[in-house]
Amino acid sequence: MFRREVKSISDLLNMYLRREGLETPLLQKRAIAAWDSLMGPGIVRYTGEKFIKNQTLFVKITNPALRQDLSMMRSRIVQRINEAVGSQVVVEVRIY
Repeated sequence: MFRREVKSISDLLNMYLRREGLETPLLQKRAIAAWDSLMGPGIVRYTGEKFIKNQTLFVKITNPALRQDLSMMRSRIVQRINEAVGSQVVVEVRIY
């Protein structure tokens, strides 16, 4: 008898995503989606467009006072988003 290397579906899926270049876009999508769940409805109400470019999450906030408060918490926001995604996806957050 010969022995086969058995891998879990999760490992195979991750290998496929990495090979096809889809892992990073998927993680970025998860990071953008994590904003809503991490920030809560009070902040989401004033949130406009969100996108990631060069490992920087850009978030448009329509309330100037809230924008200033969130700008002071940028490093904590980066940490919380990366924890939620489970990977180092975002290096910086720019609130505009």
